Amino acid sequence: MRIVSTVALAALSLPLLAGVALAGPACTKEPKSAWMSQEAMKAKIADMGYQKIKTFKVTGSCYEIYGYDKANKKAEVYFNPVDGSIVKAEIGD
Repeated sequence: MRIVSTVALAALSLPLLAGVALAGPACTKEPKSAWMSQEAMKAKIADMGYQKIKTFKVTGSCYEIYGYDKANKKAEVYFNPVDGSIVKAEIGD
């Protein structure tokens, strides 16, 4: 009986773990009051060469964009909202 309970608990936990694995990176532990404004971040992103930004959003503790890089390749990029540094970037063709 105990083995069945353990297996059932493990099976029920899998979707929760998958959700954690799909979550974006942790970009900062600073409070939102320490984040640069969205307007300032958008300007910094443009200065970095990202263009045709289709989506700019807050994802967890990050600013995230979907757009294109300098080489006109698709880009999904997570930024630290405090200093604007890139935390994670996925660049495609």
